[in-house]
Amino acid sequence: MLGFILTQNIENMNSYKRVIEIIDANLIHCLIPIILTLIVIEFVFKKRFETKKVLNLICWLIILYSIVTWTYSLIAMIFYPEEFAFIERATGPYSWAYWTMFLSALILPFTLFIKKLSSNFYYVLFVAIFMKIGFYFERFVIIVTNYHRDYGTQRKNVEFTDSFSFGILMIFIQGIIIALTSLAIFEIIKKKKRQSKVL
Repeated sequence: MLGFILTQNIENMNSYKRVIEIIDANLIHCLIPIILTLIVIEFVFKKRFETKKVLNLICWLIILYSIVTWTYSLIAMIFYPEEFAFIERATGPYSWAYWTMFLSALILPFTLFIKKLSSNFYYVLFVAIFMKIGFYFERFVIIVTNYHRDYGTQRKNVEFTDSFSFGILMIFIQGIIIALTSLAIFEIIKKKKRQSKVL
């Protein structure tokens, strides 16, 4: 019975991790291009499109992503402490990298709860850049502490594509597409509201 419960927990954690990886690949990697696209559209079209609403949606997605990541990390630290080696990473010789990752990727996004900050394009861009820095510090912490403590080499999901330039290009294209699609959806909603008021 205990073996069945542990197997179910591991399967649930793997599913949870897969959801986080999908969100990482489709949204978090593209945050900077999404926000830059919104800034350019806001600058060029001067409030013609619903850029503030899209920015608000992006802020809430960032906050939800941070909550999901926090939940996953806490569950993993409680039930699988040997796999995550939290204490060694947080207090070891590379603790500066761990705390940089922790503050920039998991604490800073919660400042978007402050309405004045979350409505500023440049502040959200700042948060997105630091989330990206936190993402790379997370990779650094995992790889370097594994080598340092000799946990073994686990190169899962370190490279997102074979070619670095192709990966960067795809991230920017995906970010622009997500931003433009979100703007189009809000524009359609705005037109529908206008039409319903006229009728």
